[in-house]
Amino acid sequence: MATSSGEGTGALEKALDVLDAIGAAPQGLGQTELAEQLSLPRTTVYRLLATLTARGLVRRDPLRRVYCLGFRCFEMARQAYAMPDLVAAAAFELRALRDLTGETCYLATLDGREVISLERCDGAHSQRSAAALGERKPVHCTSQGKAILSAMPDEARDAIVRDAVLKPLTPLTITDRRRLQAELRITRSRGYAIDDEEIVLGVRCVGAPVIDAAGQVRGAISVAGPAYRLTRARLELLGPEVAEAARRVGAQLSPVGSDVAVSTEASVTALPGQWAFHGAHPLWSADGERLWWADALAPSVRMYENGQDREVVTLELPLVGLLRDGEGVIAVDERSAVRIAADGAVTPMAPWLSGQVLAVCNGEGDEVWAAVALPESGAAIGLVRGDGTLDVRWRMGEAVQCLGWHPAERQLYATAPGSGAILLLQPGQASVRRLATVPKGSGRLSGLAFDAQGGIWTALCDGWSVVRFTQDGQLDRVVGLPVPCATDLAITGGGEAGGERMAITTSRHSVPIDSLASAPLSGRLLSVGLARLTER
Repeated sequence: MATSSGEGTGALEKALDVLDAIGAAPQGLGQTELAEQLSLPRTTVYRLLATLTARGLVRRDPLRRVYCLGFRCFEMARQAYAMPDLVAAAAFELRALRDLTGETCYLATLDGREVISLERCDGAHSQRSAAALGERKPVHCTSQGKAILSAMPDEARDAIVRDAVLKPLTPLTITDRRRLQAELRITRSRGYAIDDEEIVLGVRCVGAPVIDAAGQVRGAISVAGPAYRLTRARLELLGPEVAEAARRVGAQLSPVGSDVAVSTEASVTALPGQWAFHGAHPLWSADGERLWWADALAPSVRMYENGQDREVVTLELPLVGLLRDGEGVIAVDERSAVRIAADGAVTPMAPWLSGQVLAVCNGEGDEVWAAVALPESGAAIGLVRGDGTLDVRWRMGEAVQCLGWHPAERQLYATAPGSGAILLLQPGQASVRRLATVPKGSGRLSGLAFDAQGGIWTALCDGWSVVRFTQDGQLDRVVGLPVPCATDLAITGGGEAGGERMAITTSRHSVPIDSLASAPLSGRLLSVGLARLTER
């Protein structure tokens, strides 16, 4: 019996040696290489590989004829760090952060003096962070590592910092222990850590520690992406959101998954035409033949028709909205309005609203809804009467950026960028309901549109995306864009025949010059098919 046990132990040790050798070779190892490296007979290596492959611990690459670690190894590694299942506990929050930022989100834990990636939720952009599951990184130059260190007991943290090799991976890597300790004190105080291109040039990351109910740090979650999208200012806004998400993971409050779908920017195309300083107010014509839109800052009204874009008329004052008006439109600035025909003829409107107009939209029939700034602060919202006065239906204490009438639901919606809220206003009810709130780090709400299925779309300026909410306020779609500042959207075409599309206006003037190289389509009119966006 003892002999049999010894032989079994020897075979197990050889199998573990095979796993160690393969795990240490990212490119994989062939059978002959393994036999030579481990000084084992090829027949023994063959039998061990056959068993390990059958159990999913090893997989064979038939093209290169090498063996690599199997996915069962990753599953076992993830289970080793369960708390009781860290990955499952973090799944919802990782997806929520991904959906709100459009960037890739990670879960990692500490292993010695390195952090190891346990889970990843890919972002909505084609160019994104893509660290592999199971990848190890130095603890001193990642937001995850610094977040974990900051939450550890002083003695344990000091021991790791003292013994760690602070290797410079980029010119921005912190290599001075005193500076690293100061950074960790700042991280502990504010609740989140920042990796400012310290491990890869051109990539920034913000992370926060996951701490369980007993106060023990179990890992960290993070958001990572290109530095031109994750600016330092945006990282400071995202930090508190990531820290709050990490707190919820630690408290095991949200162990369920999310049903949010993500589309990449590859499905978004730019329509022919010149860029605008601040494209805005897209409006599908009543006859379904053309798309009106505007350059709000270099004031002009433009028309996209039959595959061509042209400038219809230039104006003098910045525009706050466009309204349908027969075959033409009404262009509205803060103090006045003009009718514009398809041939460019301009007719001033009088009488018109007094006060500063913030936003307008068409309602039922000939109705026009408007939001006007109140003298003290906030906005008054109501219907424009025939005599140019406002029939006020609601007053609120914050400014409104956009109004949108949902014809199927016969409800008015508004965006309030200051609080990041999409507001629901039901005619006949004095109360205003907050349908959804978007964190500031995700971008500023800008514009509204409604698809044939009743979904509510809005753009996230400085958030590189547009998002869709259901009628109960649940986020269910994120579309990554190749530009940072989407400003407004409009549904075009007929949805039932599969031709419904979404036009997206974008801004160029607010994009830093160094970012334009990464976002050359800024200011252009973009288009995407809604059929692709609603696929699951």
